Amino acid sequence: MPQAAFTGMSSFSEYDGMGLAELVRRKQATPHELLCWAMANAEAVNPRINCLAHTHYQEARAQIDAGLPTGPFQGVPFIIKDLGVELAGTVTSAGSLAFKEHRAAADSELVARYKRAGLVIFAKSTSPEFGLTYTTESKAFGLTRNPWDPLRSAGGSSGGAAAAVAGGIVPMAHASDGGGSIRIPASCTALFGLKPSRGRMPLGPPVTERWLGMATAHAVTRSVRDSAALLDATCGIEPGSRYSAPPPGGSYLKGLERAPGRLRIALMLTAPAGTAVDAQCMAAARASAHLCESLGHHVEEASPALDAHALSGGFLAVIMTSVAQALRDWGAERGKPVSPEELETVTWIYAQQGHSVSGLAIADANTAFQVAATAVAQFQSRFDVLLSPTMAREPATLGTLGLSPVDVAAWGKEMGSYSPFTALANITGQPSMSVPLHWTPAGLPIGTMFTGRYGEEALLLRLAAQLEQAQPWAHKRPVLGSAKPL
Repeated sequence: MPQAAFTGMSSFSEYDGMGLAELVRRKQATPHELLCWAMANAEAVNPRINCLAHTHYQEARAQIDAGLPTGPFQGVPFIIKDLGVELAGTVTSAGSLAFKEHRAAADSELVARYKRAGLVIFAKSTSPEFGLTYTTESKAFGLTRNPWDPLRSAGGSSGGAAAAVAGGIVPMAHASDGGGSIRIPASCTALFGLKPSRGRMPLGPPVTERWLGMATAHAVTRSVRDSAALLDATCGIEPGSRYSAPPPGGSYLKGLERAPGRLRIALMLTAPAGTAVDAQCMAAARASAHLCESLGHHVEEASPALDAHALSGGFLAVIMTSVAQALRDWGAERGKPVSPEELETVTWIYAQQGHSVSGLAIADANTAFQVAATAVAQFQSRFDVLLSPTMAREPATLGTLGLSPVDVAAWGKEMGSYSPFTALANITGQPSMSVPLHWTPAGLPIGTMFTGRYGEEALLLRLAAQLEQAQPWAHKRPVLGSAKPL
């Protein structure tokens, strides 16, 4: 990313988050100027791609006026997701009509850490209801469009965040991942997306884990260094959490100065359940493997042995019970049960089925997850990194993965065939990243996924920085046009 002197507001788009913060430190730009730039971007871009659920311009101005900490991202405009985190005094609707009046009493711990880093939070990005699908479409907010092709999805559930960054509103945005929801949008929009290890990031209060430990949070970014610096600023033990990832052993950002060394990389081209992978996603993975070999790494085809049936059944049981619990609790809090009219079709079905999931089924899910984590850990005693396609399909056409389908059974099959690789790292708790290294002949981005051993984000980030240097991507930007009608 450029380090040259600032030449005007129009040039802010050339910088990543660290670059913008450097302008503030050098007094070549003010936080208010950066905020005005980001708000102008939002007003120009959001009508075309529909990536923002809420704007908080007044709160952002007040945050600056109150004085910003001298953190690593002082004055940099930032967007948080409308799911899983709360900004005091504002609505977090979780992509749902049912939660349109859910107003936060206090900042989430992660939001507090963002503020201490100097970030200025001015909006929330769109999400599908409760993050339950691989696209960002909802009754509450409509269709979020991919800046690379407005007829296609920007991915889910952090599709709004990815669309906002790819569309040029900000250089990075908060995202979360319970089954691929950082990496899928990153793949769909040509961004870098790192899912941290279980226990690395705060998720509360009041609860410090979600989806039986499968969910975590971080960001989608244009540059690897922004991801590393943001992880430095926000990771760490959360009071009360049952999980704590191994200490990183130093700064993630500083670690980018070192090469990753010669890595042993396993190339996994077959999904755990044997799902077919389309030609472009396969080509992306193979090309990334060849790139790694050219950089001196050892690559060989290999895959861990997994019980895909037990994992998928356990995953679904956890999601259904989590949805049922969330709706029960919100209904009690507001004094009125949540009705099916307030929800997407799949969400309501999940909630009803969640009430009949037994405790034994959840115990079985927990066991299946532990067995898989052990199997993958043993497999990765021979390999530093597991390389695979991020997704099995190109970015989906809008209207095919939304949560209110005409045929729910067909929707379930489509979901299973779309992203069969990403959830494994959520189940095992490992760090995993999607890196934008491939474009289709039609110009659609296709990510490649790299998964590291538990707690080894630093190694993944060093590999990502090496790949970024060898095959840069940040200069590739979509050309936004008017959204085409479906």
